[in-house]
Amino acid sequence: MLRRIIAIAFALCASPAIAQDSVVFDRALDAAIATFEAALPRLDADATDVDITAYRDALTLQRFRSPRWGGTVTLDIDIREQAEGSCGRFAAFVVLPPENGVVRLVLCPQFFTPGADALRELTILHEMVHVVAGTDECQAMAFAARIEAAARGTFTPVDAYWQASGCAQSAYRLP
Repeated sequence: MLRRIIAIAFALCASPAIAQDSVVFDRALDAAIATFEAALPRLDADATDVDITAYRDALTLQRFRSPRWGGTVTLDIDIREQAEGSCGRFAAFVVLPPENGVVRLVLCPQFFTPGADALRELTILHEMVHVVAGTDECQAMAFAARIEAAARGTFTPVDAYWQASGCAQSAYRLP
């Protein structure tokens, strides 16, 4: 409910492009929440060191109690219109560590590419791991894949990303 109110207020004040992007983000977030909720009974946090309660709260409430960061942390969504800086390389990224109890999830123009609904959902699942657990790319991809596998019985193939990130040598494994 709070997310909807914020999205509506944001849409009223923002440019038409950002307002449209906000709707696309909202749909992707709803899909990610549905996938996570379907997976929840079968998730094993021990395999990826992700606090399931904090993750769920970050995903659904955009506010969570953080054992990792200490205290309560609020998620701030920042939609960027230009593909510059880190947005020139990524669809989304998280600014860490939290500053004054706020962690920022930056959504770049690439995130809003038409026809990329499944990738947007996976991106949210992945980035939320960073929000609650830190910067480890292998941890984030392994947990996002576990969510997909637990919810659907399969997960998005991420072999190239897994290789490029050196995850074969990490402590994390894909399902």
